[in-house]
Amino acid sequence: MLTSLALIFIVGMGFGWILKRIHLPSLLGMLLTGILLGPYVLNLLDNSILGISADLRQLALIIILTRAGLSLNLEDLKKVGRPAILMCFVPACFEIVGMVLLAPTLLHISVLDAAILGSVVAAVSPAVVVPKMLHLMETGYGTQKSIPQLIMAGASVDDVFVIVMFSSFTGLAQGGTLSPVTFAQIPLSIVTGIIVGAGIGIAFGEIYRWVHVRDSVKVVLLLSISFLLVALETAVKGVVPFSGLLAVMSCGIAVNRRRPEVAARLSLKYSKLWVAAEVLLFVLVGATVDIQYAIASGVGAVLVILGALVFRMLGVCVCLLKTRLSNKERLFCMLAYTPKATVQAAIGSIPLTMGLSCGPVVLTVAVLAILITAPLGAFSVDMTYRRLLQKEPVGGGGDRDSR
Repeated sequence: MLTSLALIFIVGMGFGWILKRIHLPSLLGMLLTGILLGPYVLNLLDNSILGISADLRQLALIIILTRAGLSLNLEDLKKVGRPAILMCFVPACFEIVGMVLLAPTLLHISVLDAAILGSVVAAVSPAVVVPKMLHLMETGYGTQKSIPQLIMAGASVDDVFVIVMFSSFTGLAQGGTLSPVTFAQIPLSIVTGIIVGAGIGIAFGEIYRWVHVRDSVKVVLLLSISFLLVALETAVKGVVPFSGLLAVMSCGIAVNRRRPEVAARLSLKYSKLWVAAEVLLFVLVGATVDIQYAIASGVGAVLVILGALVFRMLGVCVCLLKTRLSNKERLFCMLAYTPKATVQAAIGSIPLTMGLSCGPVVLTVAVLAILITAPLGAFSVDMTYRRLLQKEPVGGGGDRDSR
């Protein structure tokens, strides 16, 4: 395992640095590292690492979502209002509909199989989107109209909605039925996640108002609480709808709201943790990619992914109607809301393991979606934010400067 970890960090960071030097996203280098070192090419990663790959990817996701919560100001989000809520589910719905319209013809699958495929592909990746939006918040781009906050919050809730839809469609494919109770789980899991996370965050902030410990200790404790929140989701599954990852982010938001000065310091600590976590996440995501599937998939799968992306971007455009965003800013939001990676890596193989006829197609398209949209979305953000977004004047955001 130690050798595998060394290869992941040395090769992953090296490839990331090389790609960054030629003005491409560093995460593309990390994805390529995972593909190269993974079981489908050189097979240099130990089975012990691959066996806990999902847990390590979840750890990285917890780190970036906690950092997002610690950096997210609720007042900024309130300024956005209606679009912030719509971005949580409308673009995903548009993408699923697009997949249902396109996939039966291009991939020769049934409408239900297309719906399953759409629910896998429709999830935006917070692991790609959130770090980019945090960078924009730190540098002041788009912050006057709370654009990074809008995208960051929407990307975090979007996954909850899509995973519930995926569970519903796969259950239907196995002979189950759709019921109002199934869809009621979506708002319930969001509400319970927010309430529990916010309650813990408030308590965390108040305790350390009176108990003085090092910030490093606070980070360890906050990480431990985050692990328990994610574990709680599994423990209460089937009993109470609950989103552990949303609770993690809500906890960070509550700490920021209660103790902004502490949140700023903890966010800085988490940004240092993310240096290692980012490499782990994207190298291990790359290791799940079967390059033979991707090569053999044909033009049809690529067209389906790109066509569904057009539907997603249309959905984002609908969410931003009657807002004060300019056309350039709306275009940026549409581009920034396209990357996929973590959810597709996590659930792309499930239909195959369930024995569903669409399993190979879903896995193939999920793999291609990662390869196409993760670098494309990250590259689009990096290349366009200076042209499409306004930079907040120096001194315009005191809280942000303190971070």
